Amino acid sequence: MSEEPKSGGPVSNEFLANLAAASRILAARGVVDAFGHVSQRHPDRADRYFMCRAKAPALATPEDIIEYDLDSNPVDADGRGSFLERFIHGEIFKARPDLNSVVHSHSPSVIPFGLVDTKIQAMFHNAAFLAAGVPVFDISKKYGATDMLVSDSDKGETFAECLADKDVALMRAHGSVACGSTLQLAVFRAVFTEVNSRVQHWTMDLANGRPIAALNEEEGRLADVPNNGACMRAWDLWRREIRAETNW
Repeated sequence: MSEEPKSGGPVSNEFLANLAAASRILAARGVVDAFGHVSQRHPDRADRYFMCRAKAPALATPEDIIEYDLDSNPVDADGRGSFLERFIHGEIFKARPDLNSVVHSHSPSVIPFGLVDTKIQAMFHNAAFLAAGVPVFDISKKYGATDMLVSDSDKGETFAECLADKDVALMRAHGSVACGSTLQLAVFRAVFTEVNSRVQHWTMDLANGRPIAALNEEEGRLADVPNNGACMRAWDLWRREIRAETNW
């Protein structure tokens, strides 16, 4: 039996509360339901990250947060179960030192874009990050017929290769991932990937096959700059709502 990894060191109560709140925010915004998860890299140890134990995101508490190494082995799980797809997070953190938070969800408006040739486009400025492109991970291309879950390091590494330098990727017949340099930005991107997808469905219906004037790559790059700061306005609102419910 392999030795349990050592902790990267303590984190603040605020860190744990914010990560638990992020799970609840994503549930409240319709990005996750009984399934899905969000992680955050250790602020002092790049080779460690934190995420909730395996439970419905809307029920997450600071006491549910578990520390992991980048191979996604838990540090002091203390009997708490882990998400099967935690390897998504560990392998992205290995491959992308610029990222410090990852959200995996099955948000319903996003899933169809992983099933058809129609690509997600940035419909409005809050979703400008999507103009950089959104790759689609098809697990069957390497692994054949599977249960669709990224449930080990090899599959996680293959997914991270598909994500490459992008911040959002789709997973065919499964869901998506949104990432950010901060927890707040990753949550913002996950929420607005879902919102943008709803808007794109409506827009395509209105367009009825005609061209759509979505943001181009350069417009997306420029519009995403203020969003990196403006995401805190959304976070402050959403975080206040969770604090009112929980007192933490």
